[in-house]
Amino acid sequence: MNAVDAQVPRIELRGIDKNFPGVRALDGVDFRLDAGEVHALLGENGAGKSTLIKIMTGALAKDAGEILLDGRPVEIDSTGQARALGISTVYQEVNLVATLSVTKNLTLERQPTRHGLISWRLANERARERLKRLNLDIDVERPLGSYSIAVQQLVAIARALEEDTRVLVLDEPTASLDAREVELLFAIVRDLKARGIAIVFITHFIDQVYAIADRISVLRNGRLVGTAPAAALPRLKLISLMLGRELAHAEDRRKGVETAAGGEPILAAEGLGRRRYMGAFDLRIGAGEVVGLAGLLGSGRTETAKLIFGALRADSGKMRIDGKPVTIRSPRQAIALGLGFCPEDRKAEGLIAELTVRENIILALQTKRGWLRQLPREEQESLAREMIDALGIATPDAEKPVGQLSGGNQQKVILARWLVSRPRILILDEPTRGIDVGAHAEVVALIRRLCKEGLALLVASSELDEIVAVSDRVCVLRDRQKVGEIVGADVTRDNIIHTIAGG
Repeated sequence: MNAVDAQVPRIELRGIDKNFPGVRALDGVDFRLDAGEVHALLGENGAGKSTLIKIMTGALAKDAGEILLDGRPVEIDSTGQARALGISTVYQEVNLVATLSVTKNLTLERQPTRHGLISWRLANERARERLKRLNLDIDVERPLGSYSIAVQQLVAIARALEEDTRVLVLDEPTASLDAREVELLFAIVRDLKARGIAIVFITHFIDQVYAIADRISVLRNGRLVGTAPAAALPRLKLISLMLGRELAHAEDRRKGVETAAGGEPILAAEGLGRRRYMGAFDLRIGAGEVVGLAGLLGSGRTETAKLIFGALRADSGKMRIDGKPVTIRSPRQAIALGLGFCPEDRKAEGLIAELTVRENIILALQTKRGWLRQLPREEQESLAREMIDALGIATPDAEKPVGQLSGGNQQKVILARWLVSRPRILILDEPTRGIDVGAHAEVVALIRRLCKEGLALLVASSELDEIVAVSDRVCVLRDRQKVGEIVGADVTRDNIIHTIAGG
């Protein structure tokens, strides 16, 4: 046994269970974090990362298992108790007040007083002392929002750190940082590690994991599926653990997918990108072609889709439709140019739950026509009935509020919305997420049918089987960069995983 294995863990979670109604979020999870270690906690959506961290930091109560801090059993019943034990968390979204000064953010609820009044001179001194620990020298009287996101993230870390901090959880700390800012943050992390602070690092950026982590633990479907030193875990094995798929699995779902004929693309993007969101990429889509976007969570699939549709405004590159230069600055412009978009989060971005099935279906077509040219009620009802029959939407009638339908039927309503607007290019972001097996098969079949009818499709999905089943070409993304493209018969799960891993 080596020295690291022999030491008492700074914090250890043993056999942690957590259940929610109908969901087993954690199933007997073990997690160990040593002093002076950066431990990466990885997993796709729903793997259990957030639940485990919330139990560790007192935001959730465990159903079973035990927690040991420096070898002693502890009960962590609240976030305040966790902080008192030296366990702090910094979340992805900087949880501070941008309009207040740096000092006010750092001393909020902890302001020093003299004679019953707040002493801002002392508060400023304390703020500078806190930042000095992170080698950060800034004007603490300026509003926090006047500084870069990287500085705001460091201020959040400074607020989380106390003299007795023993465990620091960093939840997606680099999500909004550029490469230079990431290096600044990592320098701080290495300094904290050298001081003996144990750090949990949650991220979706594989390159960053290998740049900063000493060990890696992977959760999948609420279970711990692997823990290993970063140096001993090849990227290919890591990605297989995260996806739950070993290589050399049969590719039978690929049968029957036809490659679209070559020729002039309907849409071509060159060097399209946006700083902090997505690196510059090239992409082309032809008539009748399905192009897949594959990659791990956080790889840039949704960002790519939104850049093309104008939901994110690009700050570099150019686009052409039918060979003609276009600038898409908003979804309204995209719709006018013949694009449609089914978003990943159908409830927040796709549907208006209080409106009826009919009203949701005609939204895009009405937007395309303009609100001064209202669709006649008879035409609305006819289109809604046509789509309900064509897609098999399970609803008693078109006047039922869409929020009362099942997830699969809600997804079909979004597809119906775009089909009645007759787009030439349709972007589907996670088209089968959260729907049952039967609805999943229907959506995949619909994608194939649309392709045969000449519609150009861009499909972003975390499901490799889905990507392999429908795609003529696959653009592979990693860490918000396009890292490869796979065409035709080479579109296999093995090749996608190898490309994600850097092969």
